[in-house]
Amino acid sequence: MAAVAKLSELKDATPTRVDVDGVPVCLVRLGDDVRAIHDTCSHQQWSLADGTVWDRGVECSLHGSTFDLDSGRPSSLPALKPVPTFDVKVDGDDVHIDVTTATNDAPFPDH
Repeated sequence: MAAVAKLSELKDATPTRVDVDGVPVCLVRLGDDVRAIHDTCSHQQWSLADGTVWDRGVECSLHGSTFDLDSGRPSSLPALKPVPTFDVKVDGDDVHIDVTTATNDAPFPDH
């Protein structure tokens, strides 16, 4: 797992893009927890970190598809395919992510 961010530097309920070993990742802090989802919308290859957080999902700013931060599944159209989600571990102030395998078995989108 790679350390990619500091918990103290992540704003609550605000998407943040990081690149981990060449993989674009959208991080979302929810209180003391952090979720990691592939940053590329499965509908039009748009950065999810440019979007907004709704409850436990992130909404793509291009066409409004919302992806569940835990499952990666789209909960609104026009997206139909899930995006990968990743394991996150918070160790003190360090946020670690493993991007080698998606936790939801979703295919990695082109980016």
